[in-house]
Amino acid sequence: MPKSILFDLDGTLTDSGEGIINCAALALEHFGIPIPQRDALRVFVGPPLHDTFRQFGVPEDQVDEAIRIYRSRYVPIGKFENTPYPGIRELLEKLRAQGHRLYVATSKPEDMSVEILEHFDLARFFDRICGASLDRSRSSKDAVIAYLLQQHGAGEQMVMVGDTVFDILGAAAHGIPAVGVAWGYGSVEEMKKAGAAAIATTMEELFRILQAL
Repeated sequence: MPKSILFDLDGTLTDSGEGIINCAALALEHFGIPIPQRDALRVFVGPPLHDTFRQFGVPEDQVDEAIRIYRSRYVPIGKFENTPYPGIRELLEKLRAQGHRLYVATSKPEDMSVEILEHFDLARFFDRICGASLDRSRSSKDAVIAYLLQQHGAGEQMVMVGDTVFDILGAAAHGIPAVGVAWGYGSVEEMKKAGAAAIATTMEELFRILQAL
């Protein structure tokens, strides 16, 4: 039976860590916030920037400035320090060939998401690419999925695919089962505890799981 399959972007479709981490480090350095290890910045991949900068000690009234500095590098350079995961193109091709409708539901700003997916020739696989709004009125995964449902409804069976607990919880808020992927930037244990229907460790395993759900 055809499904509507919602994909997260960062850490699920593409490995965007390098660009995001480079830009986050630039913004934190601006505020004199020391980062003991680069790996500590991996948490910037996925969640809304506003939330993560606050976690690193940027004062609430300066978070917008941190995001401005981040994007001053990310828009021209960082978003292309990125690469599709091996096998993702073939997976999308197989799912489309089976008649599934594919969507993107990401906390990354929508315009940037479209540009990145077009750059890597992945946009053509998706019926709609839904992302966050720049004014933060739509930033959480829950809100992005709600927006997608408002645009397209929930006719056929739906499933979310993502790499973080935010994907699992955002989908659950709308009664949508979610599959976690282990190759991204989130915690497999956190996704399991949040109720992930399954965890895929390879593209082939993800394909089999999506057939079985």
